[in-house]
Order: sequence, then C-alpha cells, then structure tokens
Amino acid sequence: MSAKIHPTAVIDPSAQIGDGCEVGPYCVIGADVDLGAECWLQQHVSLSGPSKIGRGNQFYAFSSIGQRTQDLKYAGEPTYLAVGDGNTFREFVTVHRGTAPGSITRLGSGGNFLAYAHIAHDCVVGDHVIFSNNGTLAGHVEVGDHAIIGGLTAIHQFCRIGAYALTGGCSKIVQDVPPYMIADGNPAKVRSYNKVGLERHGFSDEAQRQIKEAYRLIYRSALNLQQAVEQIRADLPETPELTRLVAFVTSSPRGIIK
Repeated sequence: MSAKIHPTAVIDPSAQIGDGCEVGPYCVIGADVDLGAECWLQQHVSLSGPSKIGRGNQFYAFSSIGQRTQDLKYAGEPTYLAVGDGNTFREFVTVHRGTAPGSITRLGSGGNFLAYAHIAHDCVVGDHVIFSNNGTLAGHVEVGDHAIIGGLTAIHQFCRIGAYALTGGCSKIVQDVPPYMIADGNPAKVRSYNKVGLERHGFSDEAQRQIKEAYRLIYRSALNLQQAVEQIRADLPETPELTRLVAFVTSSPRGIIK
C-alpha cells in the first residue's frame, strides 16, 4: 500500500516514506528522514533528519520533530533522533536531535506528547509516557516507562524521572524523581507515592504496600538515604519493584528530590 501524499507537501528525495503513510498539506520532510509505515501527518508538520521514526506515529499541526539541537556547542556534526512506534505528537511539539557527534535522542513507543511539549537534545524517553501541555525536558534528561510529566513542568539537564513517577503541574525539577513517586512544587518535593497510578497499572496490593513502606522509610522517617536503603534491604522482600527503586536512588548522580 503506497503512501498518500498531499501535492503541497515538500519531501526531500533522500527521505524514505513507509507504506500506508498519510502526509497532509504543507508538510515538510527533510533529508535523511526514515518514516515508518502507517504514520499520519496532519498539516504543516516538519520532520528533519537524520531521524528514524517507527510505524503508526501521529503528528499534529505544526509539530517539529528532529530539528538540530539548540545547544550552543553544536557545530553541525551528524547527530540523530530515534522514535519508536505508536506515539502521538500534538500541536507544536518539538523534539531535537543530539549534540555530540553521533549522539542520539531516543523516544520509546506509545507516548502521548500534548501541545507544546519539548524534548531537548540527548534525552532518553521510555514507553507509554504522557507529557501534558508544555512539559519541558532540558538536555540529557531520562524519563522512565509510564511516567507522567505534568503541564508546564520544567526538568533540569541530566535529571532522571523514574518509571511510574508523576510530576505535578508547574513543577521545577532539579534533581531525580524516584520511580513510583509524585513530585510537585517549585522547587519540587516528593509529596507521596503514586498510589492511583500503581492501581491503574495493575500493581498488586502487596506490591503497593511494599512501595508505600519504602516511601515511608525514605521520605517520612528520621533515616538518611543510606540508612533508609539499608532498612529497605533488611525489612522488605527483594521484589522487582523495590529492586528498581533501590537501584535508582543509589545510582543518582544529581541526588534524589527530597
């Protein structure tokens, strides 16, 4: 099945357009863009390369994907963007390629990026994330699977957002947010564990109880972080959820939000 391309669209001869794609009016697809099958571009969408984009992605009006980094160190070297399958990029979303020669900005699959969300150079974003309107990542940020970035949240360079974490609207994130936690405020603080999110994703009652206890030890006890981790290891079972949480908080270059 061939692609359906509007006559006003401008497509570089080196771009590859997958079967079943629909490219709407006034879209621009630049050099070295590899667009997977069954993608949909509404109108006035800009895709720049080098970029490899998976199948079934949807791009709404004025989204700009794969542009060169805004990093002032960038001097025109070849850098890349890799996007998975089944993402939705709403109006005016921007995603930039890496900075250093050969570097890659990576997005997973199944993400929902609402209007004006921004993903800067060298970020790594997992699967099934939600970025609310104006959720903004600076460079080199990592976002885990199923994380939710609240509207107007700004995340500092090199920070990490753990899997199943949630940031409140208008939050200023300057350190790492551990998995399963809710961070909110300016500057942000961890307010609770993400009980509703865990329930919606089918975590067992026992897994939720263990995460709640780990949260209590880290955030609501008199223990410092090292002592809290030791207590978690001593008192709680070695489950996949707690292994992920402990590994995250003990490997945090910037430190975790308290």
